[in-house]
Amino acid sequence: MLFNELQFIFFFIVVTILYYQLPQRGRVWLLLLASCYFYMVFMPIYILILAVTIVVDYYAGIWIERAEGAKRKWLLIISLISNVGFLAYFKYFNFFVKNVDFLAYKFDFDNPFDPLSILLPIGLSFHTFQAMSYTIEVYRRNQPAERDFVVYALYVMFYPQLVAGPIERPQNVLWQFHSKFKYDFENIKEGLIRIAWGMFKKVVIADRLSIVVHDVYGHAADHNGLSLLIATIFFTFQIYCDFSGYSDIAIGAARVMGFKLMENFDTPYFSKSISEFWRRWHISLSTWFRDYLYISLGGNRVSEARIYFNLFFVFMMSGLWHGANWTFVVWGSLHGIYLVLARLRDKFFHFSLPQKPFFSFINMAFTFVLVMLTWIFFAANGMSHALLILKKIFGLSIHDTVQSPLNNTEMIFCWILIALLMLKDKFIKFIPTDSTPKFYFIFITLLILTYFFGVFSSNQFIYFQF
Repeated sequence: MLFNELQFIFFFIVVTILYYQLPQRGRVWLLLLASCYFYMVFMPIYILILAVTIVVDYYAGIWIERAEGAKRKWLLIISLISNVGFLAYFKYFNFFVKNVDFLAYKFDFDNPFDPLSILLPIGLSFHTFQAMSYTIEVYRRNQPAERDFVVYALYVMFYPQLVAGPIERPQNVLWQFHSKFKYDFENIKEGLIRIAWGMFKKVVIADRLSIVVHDVYGHAADHNGLSLLIATIFFTFQIYCDFSGYSDIAIGAARVMGFKLMENFDTPYFSKSISEFWRRWHISLSTWFRDYLYISLGGNRVSEARIYFNLFFVFMMSGLWHGANWTFVVWGSLHGIYLVLARLRDKFFHFSLPQKPFFSFINMAFTFVLVMLTWIFFAANGMSHALLILKKIFGLSIHDTVQSPLNNTEMIFCWILIALLMLKDKFIKFIPTDSTPKFYFIFITLLILTYFFGVFSSNQFIYFQF
């Protein structure tokens, strides 16, 4: 079920009303069943994958808590293998087969593997990482094992953040599923405004920008460098509005029922360095890799050379997490290279610009350009496609251009939407709801603007593919 479908609106209203009518135990069961239905709308059979991982990790958590010594580690390893195994099979097996095909062609041998004819379970990477964080935290004795199977299942299945995050930690949400939140109109207002703003970002901004991106990137050979540069800028804001819009709706839907999920974005395009960008972009994933991979590799407690390797490796793996394609690996690797080069610069040159508004803007603009260039690999359908786009952009070719899918008025409207987004992010972090009349005015205004200016084609959220 997509957040930007009419079906979700009815689903959300019915579930929320029933939620506040039930006792605590009934609420847990309601949310679990509703979450199962929410997921099964996409592909019913794949609920079995979630069921298996939930059962394995539920008992693994209890056994890990009881065990001592090497047994604890082996139980954790079994749990992690079961989770990563599903992820590897469904998401990366065909990628493996494709690369073996390439080697077989180069070295003249037969590929013994056949590709799978299956769809990737939606949101598999997200709920896999959330489940893994639970057993790791139990292993580290930061979280007691959850004895209530229904509550643990809800931790993995909670519908607002099931398919695209935020990737929660057990310490933040498990206790909330044991709590009975009273009806609080302040929570309702806060949640509804987040939903309305997230819907506006997705339907009005992201889906409108996607018209240009889809057309230009889909026919890159026919467009000039300037058109591709504009499309790249548009994709930079499209993916931000698409993904942060999903996070806003997820956080808002949970907040209406009293739950508080972690923030996933913090105005990332105002970052003045790549490291700051990753403290602001997809926060739940970047902190996941920091806490469970980077620190496990030694973090900053190792030699300087090993720190460089750790940074590069973690971001390369982050790229692979996003998709089974070399373009994603390059995307993540580029961010790793950026961070290594920045660390080398600081170590050997001690270079920094004066803390003046102008130089802060230069840092911000330079960071934005670096990030934008990596998005080309994220949006491209292959390495040759990405390299063609880069070649044309840097050459700013002016030949072989075709008509833009948007007329001049619509193109100007896109730029206005981007400007309004940046102004909002700069000056208003959270839309205020302290005044009830102000809440109604802003909420209704956002709904009206979304209705009249939205692109209602039920475009799937970009991060659903991960």
